[in-house]
Amino acid sequence: MDSSLLPNRTYTFLFSLLGVVYVAGLFVTLMDNDSAHHASIALRMHLTGDYVNLIDNGRDYLDKPHLHFWLCAISYKIFGVTTFAYKVPSFLFTIGGIYSVYKLGKTLYDNETGKLAALIIASAFAFILANNDVRMDAILTASVAFATWQGVGFVQQKKTINAIGFAAGLALGFCTKGHIGLFIPAIGLFFYILYKKEWSLFYNWKWLVTLVCFALFISPVVYCYYLQYDLHPEKIVRGKDHINGVKFILWDHSFERFGGGMGDDAKKDYFFFFHSFLWAFAPWAFIGYWAVWQRLKGFLKRENEWLTISTFIIFAILVGLSGFKLPHYLNVVFPASSVLIASWILENKKQGKIIYNIQVFASVALLLLSFILNGWFFPVRNYFIIAGMIICLAMVFHFLMSKVFTQLQKAVCLTTAASIGFFFLYNTNFSPRLLKYQCGNELAEKVNGAIDPQDVYFWKENYSSSFNFYTGTIRKQFNDSIMNNKRTVWLFFHGNNKQDVLESGYQIDRQMQAVDYEVSRPDFTFLNPSTRDSATTQMILAEISIKQ
Repeated sequence: MDSSLLPNRTYTFLFSLLGVVYVAGLFVTLMDNDSAHHASIALRMHLTGDYVNLIDNGRDYLDKPHLHFWLCAISYKIFGVTTFAYKVPSFLFTIGGIYSVYKLGKTLYDNETGKLAALIIASAFAFILANNDVRMDAILTASVAFATWQGVGFVQQKKTINAIGFAAGLALGFCTKGHIGLFIPAIGLFFYILYKKEWSLFYNWKWLVTLVCFALFISPVVYCYYLQYDLHPEKIVRGKDHINGVKFILWDHSFERFGGGMGDDAKKDYFFFFHSFLWAFAPWAFIGYWAVWQRLKGFLKRENEWLTISTFIIFAILVGLSGFKLPHYLNVVFPASSVLIASWILENKKQGKIIYNIQVFASVALLLLSFILNGWFFPVRNYFIIAGMIICLAMVFHFLMSKVFTQLQKAVCLTTAASIGFFFLYNTNFSPRLLKYQCGNELAEKVNGAIDPQDVYFWKENYSSSFNFYTGTIRKQFNDSIMNNKRTVWLFFHGNNKQDVLESGYQIDRQMQAVDYEVSRPDFTFLNPSTRDSATTQMILAEISIKQ
C-alpha cells in the first residue's frame, strides 16, 4: 500500500507553513486559566530553587505531577522568564510527537501512511491549539505517540531497546499527567497483540525490563510526592490531612478525576467525546468518523490492525463514563486517530470524490469561522497580517482549483491549507487582540520599569497568574501588618472591591487600571464589539496608605 499520495516537495511545503504557524504561537501571551497558572508554579521553582514542592499561590498543589513544571523551570534558566521560554518545551515535544506519529504509521502500515498521519495530526485543531494555549497536553500527547510507536516496535521485533523506549514513553506521560499516559498506549498495544495472535508475547521476559525501567524513570516524581506529603502529615489539602503522597500519585490522582472527585465538568454528558471530537480534531473529524465506522464493520474480520480503532472506541467510552471531562483530554487519542484516518484514506482512494466534498465543507466552515473571528469580532488591522492572510487564501484557492492534483490530493492539501490559514490569523491577530482584555499581562506591562513589582500585594481573594508571571514575582497576600513594615505598598484588587479597601481604613493614591474579562471563556456578548464593554470589568493596581 506504499503508493505515494503526495510528492515529497508538497509535504515539505505544507509542513514548513505549519511550522511558521506553530512558531507564531510561541509568542502569544499566556492565558490565566491554566497556562499562566502552570507557568507561575514553575516560576516559583525557578525563583526559589525548590524543585521538590509544587506550590500554588502559597498552598500545596496536590494535582498534576512535576515534569511539565520542571521542564519550564529549566527553560526559564536558559531563556529567561518569557512566554517563549514557557512554551518551547511543549513545542519541542510536539516536534517529537509528530515524528513519532510518522514512525507509528510507518511501523503499522508503510511510509506513506506515516507521512500522511503526521500531516493530519500536525494540522488538527486542538493539537495546534495546545501549542498556543500551552497546558500539559502537547507533552502528554507526544509521550503517548512515542510510547505507542516503541510498543509496536517491541511487538514486531522483540528488541530490548524498544522495551526500554516503551517504558520511557509511558514514564514521560505518567510524569506529565498521571495514568492516562499509561492507559492509552497500553490498551492500544494490548489489542494489537490480540490482533496478531502472538500469545507468547504476554510471557516475554522483556516486559520485566519495561516494568523496571518505568519504575526507575518515574521514581523522581514519586519521591518528590513522598517528601512533600508523606513526611508532613500535618499538611491540609482540600480539607484532608495525613495525605499519602505516594498513594495519591500512584493511584488516587486519576481515579479521583474519573469518579468526579475533583470536579463535575460535563459529568452527565455521555456523548461528550463524540461532539467534542468534531471541533477538537477539525478539519479531519468528519472523515475520521467515517473511517471509524468502516473499521468497526471489518473489526471481527481482522481486515486491519486493532490498535487504532480500539484506542479510539475504548477511550470514547471511558470519557463518556468519566465524572470529570474537559475537551483537551481528547488530545491523547490523536496519534491513533491520525494513523487510522491516514491508512483508511490510502485504502479508499476510489472514494476520492466523496472525501474531497466532505473536506471542502470542513475547510470552508473553518475559514468562515476565521472570517467571523478576524473580520467581525477582532478585525485585522496590521498590513503584514493582511498580506499573510492573502497568501493563505491564495494557497487555499490554488489547491481548490488546481488541475494538477487528483481530488484526493486536493482534499488533503486543501484541508491542511485551511488549517494553516485559520491558525495563522488565530496566532497573529485573534489571540493577541483577545488577550488585551486580560488584566494581568496588561497591568504587568504598565508596572515594569515604573514601580517595583515586589511592592505589589493582592487583596483578599484576588488572583492573577499572568501578572505574577510577567512581573517575575510570586503572589503575596495583603494583610494589615504589611503597612507597618513597608513605606510603599501597591494593592491589586477588582474594581468591585474598591469600597471594601476604603472602608478598611486605607486611602488610594496613585493607581493604574486595566479592563478584564475571563478570556478563556468568551461569550457572544463579549465577542460582539458593540456589546463588549458591558461584559468587561475593571482591575485596579493602586498605591495605598493608611487614612490620617
